[in-house]
Amino acid sequence: MGLSRLTVVHDEMEAEILCGLLRTNGVEGSYRKADLAGAWTEGFARGGPIEILVDEEDLATARELLG
Repeated sequence: MGLSRLTVVHDEMEAEILCGLLRTNGVEGSYRKADLAGAWTEGFARGGPIEILVDEEDLATARELLG
């Protein structure tokens, strides 16, 4: 089983909120800086786009939760 990208959000605060929503509904989620974050800030990323990741098996459920 691997991780799949659920969505991309604007910042870490939004990522924390979404991961909390997922956990509350039984889906484990994590996040990391999106691949484009470095390009967005020319390699000095403190903020920027964040990917929300979930297990492949939970992807459909997670998408339903985000509606």
